[in-house]
Amino acid sequence: MSERGTPGPDGTPPAAEGSDPVEVIRQAGARGLTLATAESLTAGAVVARLVDVPGASAVIAGGAACYSLEAKTRVLGVDAALLAATGAVTAEVAAAMAEGARSLYGTDLAVSTTGVAGPGPDERGIAEGTVVLALARRDRPTRTRELRLSGGRARIRASTVDAAIQMLSAALSE
Repeated sequence: MSERGTPGPDGTPPAAEGSDPVEVIRQAGARGLTLATAESLTAGAVVARLVDVPGASAVIAGGAACYSLEAKTRVLGVDAALLAATGAVTAEVAAAMAEGARSLYGTDLAVSTTGVAGPGPDERGIAEGTVVLALARRDRPTRTRELRLSGGRARIRASTVDAAIQMLSAALSE
């Protein structure tokens, strides 16, 4: 993931190229599309960044911050057996989360975030900085993207927010 600029005073990374939430809201509005999020690793930070943009209410239906496995199942409909077998940090789970959010909110697009921010690996041994994103879109196959990030918990989470917004921006540019 390319980055530009310098880190902020709290050590968070600069915004990734293409991760402008203003542009995402503008593009979605211009195309008459609605958006939602399903967030584990970022715990609502993606939708919060999007709704910071004036006029976001015209395109953002909502965001589900589902940190626990149980919440992923109960709110987003992720298969509990899949979560028990693989844990939450897989392309299949990220895809199910995005599809669940798109269905829950009845939107055109939904993005999901799952991963390990650290410190250290998760209970299954998945390395800190392992992140999986997914984008579900009405009438198109769901896409996933795996990232290997570094820099500690705050930097990993901030970079994930940027990557999720970048993923939405790319989809809206197609």
